[in-house]
Amino acid sequence: MTSSTNLPIRAAAETAMAHGITPDRCDILQDSSTLVLRLTETLVARVVQDEDGPRQGTEWFQRENAIAQHLTQQGAPVIPLHPDLPAGPHQHLGYPMNFWQFVTRIESDPEPASVGLTLRRCHEIMRHFTQPLPKLAILTESLSILQDRALFPQSTQRMLQDHHTRAIAVLSEYPHQPLHGDAHMGNFMNTTSGLLLTDWEDTFSGPVEWDLASVIWNALLLDEDHATVKVIREAYGPVDERALNYSLIGRAAVMTAWYPILYPNPSPERQSRLQRRIGWLESQS
Repeated sequence: MTSSTNLPIRAAAETAMAHGITPDRCDILQDSSTLVLRLTETLVARVVQDEDGPRQGTEWFQRENAIAQHLTQQGAPVIPLHPDLPAGPHQHLGYPMNFWQFVTRIESDPEPASVGLTLRRCHEIMRHFTQPLPKLAILTESLSILQDRALFPQSTQRMLQDHHTRAIAVLSEYPHQPLHGDAHMGNFMNTTSGLLLTDWEDTFSGPVEWDLASVIWNALLLDEDHATVKVIREAYGPVDERALNYSLIGRAAVMTAWYPILYPNPSPERQSRLQRRIGWLESQS
């Protein structure tokens, strides 16, 4: 615990206590723009502590909660919201937050086939989610950030804007349904309850190829692990190749746009990955 986390921890603990739950621990599971805390044996709080970031308020939390409730009710492989508190989202001391059921992680990498099957199962269930979601939201949000902030040299900034604009135009042509929105491999968690897809804050409406592109991008284009990509794709099933290609481009452009925000002081490894993404995107112009 640090002085910078004292207030968000207090906000989460006081919100839990206001609903009759007394925290008996304070285990910090993640400390970044979002603070993830285990407050009891079963209760986990996610608290947004980035007060100056581009994503403010609770609207995106509301979407996350709604899709998580739908998925849980239909038996999808996801972490459920905690049943002993209102779904929220909650806000206290200026911090938006929501509360989740604790699950026990297994420290092993997910099997690629299980990743493809888990994503397909979630897509099948999300197809019946009836609440409206913003279309291609992570792309439109990132384009707005690029238009408002000078994050890169002018030529790179313009190249990223062009890729966002083109990806939005092409992906708008395809059938849309609710998506995870940020389904990279780090959001697939091996647990004692099975493989679960986590972190639904970026949910939006778009073609299913977007989520598949998010899963395979690093393996395909950074690691050149074509065997893993093949297994994931075979497990997921057939998709439109043009939509997948523009999703790969859009995903790379989005990740690049967010890099200076998420990693203001990147490690040499992260800096290398950023340059490789930019180089790949330049090759797609």
